[in-house]
Amino acid sequence: MSRTAFPKQFHDILGTGKTLVQMTHDRLRKLTPAENIYVVTNERYRDLVHEQLPGLKPEQVLCEPFMRNTAPCIAYANFCIANIDPEANIIVAPSDHLILNEESFVQTVQTALDETSNTDNLVTLGIKPSRPDTGYGYIQFEEDSTNPDATVMQVRTFTEKPNLELAESFLESGDFYWNSGIFIWSLKNIQTAFETHLNDIYKLFSARAQDFGTEKEAEAIDAVYRESDNISIDYGIMEKASNVKVVLSDFGWSDLGTWGSLYGQLKQDDQGNGVVSKHVVAYQSTNNVVYTPKDKLVVLQGLNECIVVDTGDALLICKKADEQKIKSIVNDLKISKDERFV
Repeated sequence: MSRTAFPKQFHDILGTGKTLVQMTHDRLRKLTPAENIYVVTNERYRDLVHEQLPGLKPEQVLCEPFMRNTAPCIAYANFCIANIDPEANIIVAPSDHLILNEESFVQTVQTALDETSNTDNLVTLGIKPSRPDTGYGYIQFEEDSTNPDATVMQVRTFTEKPNLELAESFLESGDFYWNSGIFIWSLKNIQTAFETHLNDIYKLFSARAQDFGTEKEAEAIDAVYRESDNISIDYGIMEKASNVKVVLSDFGWSDLGTWGSLYGQLKQDDQGNGVVSKHVVAYQSTNNVVYTPKDKLVVLQGLNECIVVDTGDALLICKKADEQKIKSIVNDLKISKDERFV
């Protein structure tokens, strides 16, 4: 479903009438005024963003000329925000995540904002794991022996996508949470972290910062991105900095990165089938994920533990247990098939 031309944040994945980026924007509106919300995206999605979030002003959509991972993306936003409010506190939120309990999310972020307003710490939100998932990164934290009710903990280690045996040991230990990819910090402290740990990126953006917000911005950001490293904020800063805290969270989070994670969020019929479609008839078929066009009749007979996805121009049928193989399948398709399908 998620294609280069139309990635998943612009889809109504759950059939609610809102896309994931619209749900994210609405959620953040509960924490900050609309004029304080910025979207960093690829240049090719500028029109899609404005179409789905029509209230955004042009200057609130920061367009990257090409992908360079999350550290340059965050640096770009930092320097734009610095021109407006040097004292800002910042929430970095992926646009394609699902959060079921928005009231708890708002309370959790407020706890993080209180921490970053009063300390020099960089804060991430950790999600209480419900299963030994190998598709998520994990954060190990240190218990606060002086306060058994504390929810803000010192981060000890980050581990990216462990194997099943290691993930199971993480759950048993009780001191590992999933890494949500949601970060909270003050502008001052994240800029200091860039200067310390990603100095090359900091200097690149700093040299052209005076052009951001002017008619020179597009040319400036193109030049900066051509020289910038391709590196994530996790690897570039969070895994290296000593002043990283995690807020232990449980607000119904999923990054919807796999069909299995979507299955866990769908209402299921009496045979355990999670369906995002109008006309699905299942006979002796259990525990499937079915996502098809709403006007198409789909009949399942004797199909169990499978993923069935029909996008109109592409059809996927595979075992749920094999869903991690979909990424390698997509990579194969990039080489062998028409680019429309990837």
